[in-house]
Amino acid sequence: MSPSREILWLPRVIVALGVQSVVFICFLAQLHSSYSPQEKKPAQVHILILSSWRSGSSFTGQLFSQHPDVFYLMEPAWHVWTAMYRNRAKVLQMAARDLIRSVFLCDMSVFDAYMSTQRNKSDLFQWEASRALCSPPACDHFQRNHIISKTACKTLCGKYPFSKVEEACKTYSHTVIKEVRFFDLTVLYPLLIDPSLNLKIIHLVRDPRAVFHSREKTLAALMYDSNIVVGPQNNQGERGPYNVMQEICKSHIRIYTEGSQALPSFLKGRYMLVRYEDIVNDPLAKAAQIYKFAELHFTPKLQVWVYNITHGKGLGTQAFDIGSRDAVNVSQAWRKNLPFQKIAKLQNVCKDAMDLLGYRLVMSEEEQKDMALNLLFTESLLPSDTGN
Repeated sequence: MSPSREILWLPRVIVALGVQSVVFICFLAQLHSSYSPQEKKPAQVHILILSSWRSGSSFTGQLFSQHPDVFYLMEPAWHVWTAMYRNRAKVLQMAARDLIRSVFLCDMSVFDAYMSTQRNKSDLFQWEASRALCSPPACDHFQRNHIISKTACKTLCGKYPFSKVEEACKTYSHTVIKEVRFFDLTVLYPLLIDPSLNLKIIHLVRDPRAVFHSREKTLAALMYDSNIVVGPQNNQGERGPYNVMQEICKSHIRIYTEGSQALPSFLKGRYMLVRYEDIVNDPLAKAAQIYKFAELHFTPKLQVWVYNITHGKGLGTQAFDIGSRDAVNVSQAWRKNLPFQKIAKLQNVCKDAMDLLGYRLVMSEEEQKDMALNLLFTESLLPSDTGN
């Protein structure tokens, strides 16, 4: 963003956030005194997929996006980070939280603080990843029960007004948001006790070695976000990628601990840990488990799509790529391609997270290359998971 654009946008962002935060704080104060867990939940179901970059989150998001009962948005907090890019990630979590609350309630006026008022649907980050924005009422070229590719959607559905986003959202039973810009769960507690929301959390993780390997292929695309995560000075040189991974691994420890071990009563049954490797090893069974947690029916049409999307020949090397791929081979590619010296460094900064989430360390290049050696501990050996 140029300095001139920053000067024009910043006052609007600050004023909007100030008003929004005061209103939200007052609302929460009243909410805290009157909330009762026995109160009737809203009819609509809200799902937040919490993950990190290059962790299979775009694919997992598509499990929901392609469901005909789901309104899905991919990383709407990207707009917060773009408008307020001089701040660090921890500071931006509050603004991101307020934005996703409004999205869950289908109030898209929240984007006024981060986008031009003269905007189309296509100005929304990765809008074409949402089947709901590629079918009625957001677009008339496809039906709601169609499996819709990003390419086809982007070609035919981009020129509709932004008002269609809110209009479409209000017609679905489930709203699902995928986000990579939260680094602990406590910042989301106000949403979990908000009686206007029926929120569940899916915490998606992936072997940090696979994440590191994937990030190496997309460093340029991730540079902007990485600077916000650790600061530009800590994102430089050979140490930069390890600093980013260290913060990501720490965030997974915090989220998992807050979600499953130090368990507030309002989180019971509303947090689910999902390892990407468990999805690719048995995609139909894991997808069925995820859909059950989200209170969605796993239709035969979706079962065929899930099988096909995970049993292709693609390598999944592009950022936000969710094309058909050989999911098992992609998840293990780091074992064949990543130098052991890098693996050892990465394991050093992410060891605690790997131990907690069930990823076995490799102690030599021989272990790394031994594909018969299973590096994934079974789910039953993990600490208690409230999603099951």
